[in-house]
Order: sequence, then C-alpha cells, then structure tokens
Amino acid sequence: MCCSHSFEDKPLPGQKPEAFDISAVKGMKFFDPHVHMTSRTTDDYQAMADAGVVALIEPAFWLGQPRTGIDSFRDYYSSLVGWERFRSSQFGIKHYCTIGLNSREANNEALAEQVMEILPLFVYKDGVVGVGEIGFDDQTAAEEKYYRLQLDLAKEAGLPVQVHTPHRDKKHGTQRSMDIALEHGLDPYTVIIDHNNEETVKEVLDRGFWAAFTIYPFTKMGNQRMVEVVKQYGSERIMINSAADWGISDPLAVPKTAALMKLNGISAEDIELVTYRNAITAFAQSGQIDEADFGVNIDQSAKFEGNSILRGGQQPRVDKSSIIIS
Repeated sequence: MCCSHSFEDKPLPGQKPEAFDISAVKGMKFFDPHVHMTSRTTDDYQAMADAGVVALIEPAFWLGQPRTGIDSFRDYYSSLVGWERFRSSQFGIKHYCTIGLNSREANNEALAEQVMEILPLFVYKDGVVGVGEIGFDDQTAAEEKYYRLQLDLAKEAGLPVQVHTPHRDKKHGTQRSMDIALEHGLDPYTVIIDHNNEETVKEVLDRGFWAAFTIYPFTKMGNQRMVEVVKQYGSERIMINSAADWGISDPLAVPKTAALMKLNGISAEDIELVTYRNAITAFAQSGQIDEADFGVNIDQSAKFEGNSILRGGQQPRVDKSSIIIS
C-alpha cells in the first residue's frame, strides 16, 4: 500500500538486474496477499495468471486523491467485493479483499467517523478475509484512535488483521502497532504485520505475529534483500507480496521473487511457504478461503451488472474443459 513514500529502504547499489525467467518457476502456484488491483489493468491480471498467480488479496487503501464524502468509500468498498472480484475471475484468479479505513484517511476525523459506521456492512461479506490495511502513517492520535476501533471490529467479526507499518520511524511504528494489538486482546497469530524490513522482522517473528514483506522498488524491499531474509530467518510465518498499486510497482513481484529464490538455492518447500501456503494459512482463519475455489474455468462472456471486461470486437475466452453443460 502506498501512503507517503520515503526512501529509507534503498535497493542494493551496483547490482546487475536479473532477467525474469518464468521457466524457473513454471508449474508453481502463487498467492499474492497484498495487491491493489483497482489501480491495475486487465493486462496485469493476464500476466499474473500466466505467471502462476492463482489467488490474491486486495486490501482497501488510499487512492491518492483524498476522498471527500462517505459515498466515495461506499462505492470503493462495493467495487472491492463486486466488480474487482468479477474482473479477477475473468482471468481465473480468485479474488479476496480486506476492508478497512486507511491510516492516512483516519486523520480526516469527521469523515472517518462516517466510515466507521459503514464498515460493519462490508466486513461480513463473502470474500472479505480480514480488516485491513490499517495501522499508522504519521503516527498521529487520530490514526491510533481508528486503529484501535478497527482492531475491536476485527475481534468482534473474528477476522484476521492486516497491519500497514509506517515508512517513517518504521521500527517504532511497528512495535507500537504490535503493542496495541496485544492490548486489545488479539492473538498475534491472527495479525499480519506488513511492509517489514531487516530492522523489524526479528521482533515481529519473536512476538508470534506473521511477518509480511512487500517487494516494491525504491521504497520498501528489493527481492535480492528478500532472498537474504529467508536465508537468515527461514520460512515460518513469513509471506511476501507485491502491494502493486498506482505507483511504480510490479504485479509479478511474487513469482519473480520465487524465481530469484530458486536461483539462489532456497528449497522448493520454503519458496512454496513464503509465496503461497503461509498467506493461505494466515487469512484462512477468516473461514473464507478454500483452495478448491482456485483455478475455476474462465468464461469471459459473463457480465457483472451488465458490464463486461471485453472491449469492442474482442472475442471472449471460454474454457471448454468443464463437465457442466448449460
């Protein structure tokens, strides 16, 4: 997710970029547990499907342009559980989402109060696997207030929590996020702490939380650094994501990192855990994820509320392997 970017996490200098060789991970399945597809095109869905992404989670986030009214939130949340889920299905990718009030937008308290009133209308819908992404941006009093309220909502709904950690003063913000979650009685095994780096990972794992890493150029983690993290800390309770959004980002970050891990000698079992299995285990605590729902047949002749993903003259792809006759 992008709030306000900083450059405190810089890529390793002088490294020659590796070409992405999909054959290195051909046949593998990937789950991207944090990607903002609202900001991406259908070409990205196609490329992700071709690279082996079978499911994803789209957290509610800041769109860049500040929202000025509650109906903007209502329409956005509706799109996450409606149109975007349909659009993803047209490429054979199972779409889930997390719903929440973004930390940056918590600072508009008059609007935040209205958002809190409608959140319960969305967090119980099909395909919502958590409350997120929530937490701190500038670490203001208002951000803490709405973070706490949403932790209570997650606890009441029995949903995992997806926590955004701040770009500035990350270590303190991460510790504070975990402290508050524990104060509210959440089991750390139900809380996914996101956007980790080398400075935060040890404490997050030691305290029993899930440690998510975002492979996002310039501002978060490069995947060469991610390889070294997995070598040092292993694969238990670690997951990676792309957080691809409207910024310079890469929706293929998960399969690309898997390929780089393979080239660097990390075992297939560990790669599978950090790029697929761990995210399913963590978010399946919502009761909403069933792997049997992955990989359904594609029918691009379908419509959502009368709308198709196809544009003039395009022929729909319709898989013929189904045994269903209709």
